[in-house]
Amino acid sequence: MKVVHTDLAPAAIGPYSQAIVSGGFVFTAGQGGVDPATGELVSDSVVEQAEQVMRNLAAVLEAAGSSFEKAVKTTCFLADMGDFAAFNEVYGRYFTGRPARSCVAVKTLPKNMLCEVEVIAEA
Repeated sequence: MKVVHTDLAPAAIGPYSQAIVSGGFVFTAGQGGVDPATGELVSDSVVEQAEQVMRNLAAVLEAAGSSFEKAVKTTCFLADMGDFAAFNEVYGRYFTGRPARSCVAVKTLPKNMLCEVEVIAEA
C-alpha cells in the first residue's frame, strides 16, 4: 500500500490521505472545489467548484501514476441535486471514458462545498 500526496491538491482536512495505491488501483479521497493554495472554496458557483474538483483530482491521480482515462468508478456528491445538469457538463469533459458512477445528494459537505468527487482508477 502506498500513500499519495501532492501539494497541487488541497491537504487532507482530517486523518486521511489524498489517495492510496493498492492492488493495482488508486483510491482517491473525495476532492472538493477547494483551492490548494488558500484552502478556501474557489467560489459559490457549482460550475467553478466542479472545475476545481477536476483540477484537484487530476493532480492526485497524476501523483499516483494514473489519470482520468484510467478511472473505473466515481462517486459524486452534490449538496443540491438541482445542480446535477451543470455539474454533469463539467464532469463529462473530464471523464470521457465513461467510468461507472454513482451520484447522490447529501445534506452538507465539508466547508459547505457544493460538490465532491472520489475516484477509483487503475494505477
